[in-house]
Amino acid sequence: MKQDFKLKIAKQKGEDLAKQFSNNSLPVNLSTIADKHDIFIRPKNNTSKGVSGMLLRHGNIFGIMYSTHIRSKGFQRFSIAHELGHYFIAGHVDHILPNEDSIHKSFAGFVSGDSYEREADHFAAGLLMPEDLIQPIIRKTSPGLSTVKKIVESCKTSLISSAIKYVSLSEDAVAVIVSGEGKVDFCFLSQSMKSLPELLWPTKKSPVPANSLTTRLNKKENLIIQTDSEEDEIDITKWLGGSKSFQVKEEVQRLGSYNKTLTVLSYSGDIEEIINDEEDELIDSWTPRF
Repeated sequence: MKQDFKLKIAKQKGEDLAKQFSNNSLPVNLSTIADKHDIFIRPKNNTSKGVSGMLLRHGNIFGIMYSTHIRSKGFQRFSIAHELGHYFIAGHVDHILPNEDSIHKSFAGFVSGDSYEREADHFAAGLLMPEDLIQPIIRKTSPGLSTVKKIVESCKTSLISSAIKYVSLSEDAVAVIVSGEGKVDFCFLSQSMKSLPELLWPTKKSPVPANSLTTRLNKKENLIIQTDSEEDEIDITKWLGGSKSFQVKEEVQRLGSYNKTLTVLSYSGDIEEIINDEEDELIDSWTPRF
């Protein structure tokens, strides 16, 4: 619970910074923020595997190096915002850069379990995609992958970070899953989707459903990187278990050089009706008949 509170504070700090520099418009200009605080930003094309960026310190001078091995501009912007998180969140500089000449390597993109990396990720999401500017996009767009892509277009962010932000704010029943080699990497569910009874949350390395569009698409060869996406329907129990069977939209997008797949599950109807129908059926089954 304490960590959840810290993540919330980190996100809020990112959003507060966005309000100072965004002028209520998207995308947020990261260079303006860095220049204002005398932080230099440079690309780096030979980082170690998995490293998204670095925060450098020389006395009271700070700099950011971001990895270019993943060519997505959205991911590079998230990596820069992540390093800004380390700079602005209280206690981070003292912890990760204890000496006056130090370099910290980051693993941005919600892939690290380290608490400081997670806080920097949530800061980056708040900075690049402030809630008050994202909510109108979500309300105006139909549930599913189209909303994620609209956030990407407006905020100049990556598909993964945009999908996670979308799920955290959506009032619809939505789930996003990132997978690779037939196994789940991580899964995020909206509050509405979490309300399903007897839910089985996909965990890291749990298998992708064999009869899902995700599995079928991953078996195809020669897909166009970052542009190929397909859509189908699937029973929600195939992905999330539970005691109620109903059809949801399954949209799948390949993630290019990540060698990963983004899956978006969405239901445009009222999830409360499904839950209430199940309760009514249970009550009816226990009602004596004479």
